[in-house]
Amino acid sequence: MEVLNYTEFRKNLTKSLNKVNDDAEIVVVSRSKGKNVVVMSLEEYNSLQETLHLMSTAANRKKLEIAMKNVEAGIFIKKALIEV
Repeated sequence: MEVLNYTEFRKNLTKSLNKVNDDAEIVVVSRSKGKNVVVMSLEEYNSLQETLHLMSTAANRKKLEIAMKNVEAGIFIKKALIEV
């Protein structure tokens, strides 16, 4: 994670945005007269939102926990993909 003040971020906008997209870097922009903001790639944001959705209910969390334990124990079914 990189922390930049607003002026540094503005001066190096292209460089900072490229780091966000190319290196999956998260940039925190600190502002002296406002709340700080976080800049992240859309891909990272969507992934975070999906994780939050999957973990939003106790039932989903339990199913995921069981599935992860089964995979770690080698208990899973391997199937071939269907070609269309």
